[in-house]
Amino acid sequence: MSTVPVSAPAPSVRARTRTALIASSDRSFRQRLAETLTGLRWHVREAEGGADAWTQAQTTAPEAMIVDTWLPDLDLDEFMRDFRESFPHVDLIAAGGAQDAQGPRGPYRQELLYALRRCQDSDTAAWNAAPELTLPKNERPKTLDNVHAKPCNSWTSVAPQEQDEANGAVADSKLPFTCVSTIVRIATQSEKEACERIPELIGSAPCMLEVSRRIRLVAPKLTPVLIEGPTGSGKELVAEALHRLSSRSRKPFVAINCAAIPEALLEAELFGHTRGAFTGAVRGRVGRIEAAAGGTLFLDEIGELPLALQSKLLRFVECGELQRVGDNECLRVDVRVVAATHRPLAQLAQAGTFRSDLYYRLAVFLIRTPSLIEHKQDLPILIDHFMEKLGRQSPMKRVDQTAHVKLARHDWPGNVRELEHVLERAAILSGDEPTLTARDIDFGDSVN
Repeated sequence: MSTVPVSAPAPSVRARTRTALIASSDRSFRQRLAETLTGLRWHVREAEGGADAWTQAQTTAPEAMIVDTWLPDLDLDEFMRDFRESFPHVDLIAAGGAQDAQGPRGPYRQELLYALRRCQDSDTAAWNAAPELTLPKNERPKTLDNVHAKPCNSWTSVAPQEQDEANGAVADSKLPFTCVSTIVRIATQSEKEACERIPELIGSAPCMLEVSRRIRLVAPKLTPVLIEGPTGSGKELVAEALHRLSSRSRKPFVAINCAAIPEALLEAELFGHTRGAFTGAVRGRVGRIEAAAGGTLFLDEIGELPLALQSKLLRFVECGELQRVGDNECLRVDVRVVAATHRPLAQLAQAGTFRSDLYYRLAVFLIRTPSLIEHKQDLPILIDHFMEKLGRQSPMKRVDQTAHVKLARHDWPGNVRELEHVLERAAILSGDEPTLTARDIDFGDSVN
């Protein structure tokens, strides 16, 4: 199979600030692509999804945007069509190698395609070039002497172009040499992990990939799901992912924390009430269950639900019927129930503090979120993720080695949520310094 290697484009003589926006839920993809573009003198902004990319495009006015072939929040085709209408002067390229034929062809298209190709090749392919067909060094373009570029993938090949250094224009002529290569694509472990992992769940430890696997298996079903895990381990993220990947994703996702609402008000909050049902009820109100009609109801800390309400919830879970407080009529509501708890419900059921029949109705499918100490190998990835998140509101800061060591020694009783708060606190304590050090890391009362 023949292919044409891609060389590094020569930088334009008229160097100026150019902004590229990368829209992808894959953080490692964004980082690799940003690194190459930065080396080509681009200023890079990153977005985790289509909505974020749209907002950043409005504030930064980028010359170009590279968008992943899958967006977690928007349909790619609709997004590209609407984006082109709103930002007609932005050079828009899909990460799979396909360009927007209706949009402008920017003067730096070659640089963008080169950066994209290097990013994709370094992640997904192994190459077995035929050495006897490689041209001598003195016949290669000058740009290849300093860049270890790999040949392009056959399934994303784009005709190479030459950069006119005098005026920055791009010509559609081919490079003055060709190379025949045998392409062998290897499904690496990182590829498998990227396919399995849910974007919301940061980390590639086996226990985290198992959570993603179970989410993908049960999300399309109507099966009730029980999520068990320690506080701060991301149970609500799992519930949101279940909703997003289900056929109910266009309907409401309604969450209620059963431990945060006083018992006297919880029944009316869940089931709703009629006018005059109790003192102060001057008007009727729809409950959280009814508000989630057609979608997903997330009952957080279900273990804190009073026994009296457990029987009423059991009836709803069994037959889909509810009765508002003060009403004699029953309503049928189509809702998928996802519950979560940091306490082992099976033990509570054995102790008699939680109805065993409700437990078995809710725990048809169990997903357990691990504590941070169980996937501590993901700590560097999580640190990068939260620092990038903080960098959207203020100048991006880096975490030096001393801070990494101190963070790695901590036991993280508050799990991922504690890590996020510790890094936010450290960013504040560091003041105007661009780097977080061990001195800035403050664990508060949980110092060990």
